[in-house]
Amino acid sequence: MRGPGDVLYNFHWIVPGEAARSSQAYAGFLAPFLKRHGIRTLINLRGPNPKYGWWRNEKGACEAVGATHLDVMLDSRHLPKREMLIALFDAFDASPKPFLVKCSGGQDRTSLAAALYVLHRDGWTAMELAARQFAQFPYLHFPKAHQRWLAQFPVYAAEQAKGRPIMDWVRNSYAPEAFRDWLEANGHAGSFKAIFEKRSPAHKWQW
Repeated sequence: MRGPGDVLYNFHWIVPGEAARSSQAYAGFLAPFLKRHGIRTLINLRGPNPKYGWWRNEKGACEAVGATHLDVMLDSRHLPKREMLIALFDAFDASPKPFLVKCSGGQDRTSLAAALYVLHRDGWTAMELAARQFAQFPYLHFPKAHQRWLAQFPVYAAEQAKGRPIMDWVRNSYAPEAFRDWLEANGHAGSFKAIFEKRSPAHKWQW
């Protein structure tokens, strides 16, 4: 049964008892929330942010319940570099389970990460389940113009991997320039801002 904290933090299981997704715990009470769900690892998609209170509080909450805290960086408006995706897959494999993956709202970057975990875990036959991670309900994924590339990434990956495991394809073949060209050639030219270069101070809420 979903509790008030689950609704507040947009919490959902990706794979029950194994992997979950949520938003940032801005309202506090993260430690008991993690403990309630038995979370052993928190994968933060906002990258390391020691100068911000939310990051320090998050680290402290994980330490309080004996959970591992891992930092990975994704940007919902910029296409990821290969090393960013490799870091995400490495986090999936390194995480004691169950793990929780989260960004700011648990809607956009978290949807992509959840979809990639499904494909990493179950292969290309799980494309339908992966696509559901971008649903408006219950996940509240209402992408803005420059966030619409997110749901296209698994489609592109499946086409390009040609049956190879997604992590193998990412590690050895993915190139953001090729993904950019594919988006533009397939009617999605306005679905992203650019290829990721560095954090933008104009979007501090992402970090």
